[in-house]
Amino acid sequence: MTEKEKRDQGLLYDANYDPEIVQARIACQDQCHRYNMLLPSQTQERQELLRGLLGKTGERFWIEQPFWCDCGDQIELGEDFYANHNLQIIDAAKVTFGDHVFIAPNCGFYTAGHPLNPRQRNQGLEYAKPITVGKNVWIGAHVVVLPGVTIGDNTVIGAGSVVCKDIPSGVVAVGNPCKVVRVLTEEELA
Repeated sequence: MTEKEKRDQGLLYDANYDPEIVQARIACQDQCHRYNMLLPSQTQERQELLRGLLGKTGERFWIEQPFWCDCGDQIELGEDFYANHNLQIIDAAKVTFGDHVFIAPNCGFYTAGHPLNPRQRNQGLEYAKPITVGKNVWIGAHVVVLPGVTIGDNTVIGAGSVVCKDIPSGVVAVGNPCKVVRVLTEEELA
C-alpha cells in the first residue's frame, strides 16, 4: 500500500519523506504562490488558477489572497463560497464546503493530525480526517477547524473559536473549545 493510499484511508502515513506526497505538496505550494502573486485585479486569471488547483468549485466563488493549501484536489467548494484573506487549508483529507459558506479572515482548516507517540511523530507520520462544512455557514475571523469535524447547515461559528468536535445545524457556537451557545430562531433562519 502506498503512503497516499494509507493517507486516503485515514491510516498513519509518511507525510514528510514519501517522494510522491512531498512532490505533490510542493507542486501545490507552487500553484498557491502563483495565485498569491497575481494582482488583485487579475480576477479571471485568479479564478482559472483556482479552478485548476481545487478538486471542485461552484460557478461563483471567491478566495482573497493570500491563500494556502497542501493538496488542492482534496478541496470542494459549493456555490457562492467566499473566503477572506489568509485562508489556510491543510487538505491531506477531503475538505468540503456547502453552498453559501462565508469565511472571515485568518481562518484555518486542518485535516492533519499527529500521533501522541514521539517516535512516530519524529518519523514524519501523521493521519488525516476529513472536514465537512454545511450550507449557509458563516465562520468568524481567526477560527480553527480541526481534523474530522463536521459543521452543520445554517450555523454561525464565532470569531476566535477552536472547533474540535462536530457542531450541529442551526446554532451559534463559540469558544475554545467551540460549544453551542444558542439555537438560531425561525426568524433568523427565514
